[in-house]
Amino acid sequence: MGKCLIKNNIRKLRFMADELTQQELADRTGVTRQTIMAIENGKYSPTLELAFKIALVFEVPLNEVFSYDAGEEITKSEK
Repeated sequence: MGKCLIKNNIRKLRFMADELTQQELADRTGVTRQTIMAIENGKYSPTLELAFKIALVFEVPLNEVFSYDAGEEITKSEK
């Protein structure tokens, strides 16, 4: 599959939320710290449910946490 096309602002949002730790975010969303770390590092795409839970923790719209970088992928598949 290659690189993860879902970009996120989790690290920045955690810093802005009184430096919320990965573990605290994990606890509040019902996943492991390793899962949060993998999402932050672009190694794992969260489920839609988890993406919404993360946005709810930060009290921001989903698109302020995650964005989809279609880039060349869509261009390639349309040809």
